[in-house]
Amino acid sequence: MIEFHRIVLSNGLRVIVHEDRSTPMIAVNIVYKVGSKYEDPQKTGFAHLFEHLMFGGSEHVDDFDEQIQEAGGDNNAFTNSDLTNFYNVVPAQNIETALWLESDRMNSLSFSQKSLDTQKSVVVEEFKETCLNEPYGDMWHHLSQLAYERHPYRWPTIGREMSHISDATLDEVRSFFYRYYRPDNAVLCLAGNLGLTQAESLVQKWFDDIPAGGHEAVLLPQEPAQKTFRQKVLYSDVPHDALYRGYHMGDRLSDEYYACDLLSDVLAQGRSSRFYQRLYKEQQLFSTIDAFISGTIEPGLFIVEGKNMPGISIEKARSAIRRELEILATEPIPERELTKLQNSVESSLTFGEVSVLNKAISLAYFEALGDASLINDETERYRAITPQLLMETAARVFSEDNCSEVVYIAKESPLENESIVAEDQYD
Repeated sequence: MIEFHRIVLSNGLRVIVHEDRSTPMIAVNIVYKVGSKYEDPQKTGFAHLFEHLMFGGSEHVDDFDEQIQEAGGDNNAFTNSDLTNFYNVVPAQNIETALWLESDRMNSLSFSQKSLDTQKSVVVEEFKETCLNEPYGDMWHHLSQLAYERHPYRWPTIGREMSHISDATLDEVRSFFYRYYRPDNAVLCLAGNLGLTQAESLVQKWFDDIPAGGHEAVLLPQEPAQKTFRQKVLYSDVPHDALYRGYHMGDRLSDEYYACDLLSDVLAQGRSSRFYQRLYKEQQLFSTIDAFISGTIEPGLFIVEGKNMPGISIEKARSAIRRELEILATEPIPERELTKLQNSVESSLTFGEVSVLNKAISLAYFEALGDASLINDETERYRAITPQLLMETAARVFSEDNCSEVVYIAKESPLENESIVAEDQYD
């Protein structure tokens, strides 16, 4: 059980305080409820760009990293489709350094053309390196667009097009900042060697006078149920033929989410998993084979990805994957196998609670979802999953009509008369 206190400032900033006197450190974590799903479809990649811009200088600070390092701390950030997270870990006596830095950039960035040009260049290079120049690097662009018709999950966090970043103007990023990076759209978590009274005094000192943004909840278009199989085939300069299959699944707080997470472990967690034992080791169909969930707050995707061994056709690889998914949908998983997976999840969650940084990130995340106390329900949510629920979930999620498939064909690869539905069945 992780205990915490909640404070809400007059400007709407929600503050979670977790006291842990066993460590000399304090984690300062801020979640802004802005990810790529909140972007204009014609100006994507802004949330990820801001992950970089927030380190490019604020009103009174030229170099964020240098100040944290001089205080004996460490910091970083990450962005996804739903949220942007900034974290710092500092010695307890230097907590005000982290709070000063975070409050200064929440209040206002420097918004210089030089900083914007620098960070745009960094992000554009990242786009080229990870999406254009890396084999299979554009997979998320193709799969997201194929699987989603309406919901803004239809583009990846880095952006739909490189030009959306390179063409971003100072006025556009300034507007984006004052819309989303406001205290009433954020959650601050302090975890570590401090008490509630000290924490309340410090957050009042550093954050209470930052103006609220008057943020209103954004109503996003909901994705209609997928009713037909979708496929896109790419003839590309990749080392192996490969296929990526995405199945729509439930949102982060649904029972289906927890069931799908366990199903991905059944298929692909470790050397005892079904994919490893049957498709990789015994049948030698794939050089790599994996299953995972997208982990999004709103209904996401269950993804199966496999890179074929030389000479193995896409049709044979696809059939083998479908066979394993059909087994999950028709045969209850043995209680012993399920218990092993649940024990593994519980162990991971328990060890995660050792780190004050992990606790700070998770508490802020669940508070952004609606209530930080949800962190204490995670183990029981996984324990409540039964073999019957797993089988019912698999039957519902792994329907072929619920599947979007991206196929990569290596340019030098013979097709061996295999059955590929269409070069681009769905647009």
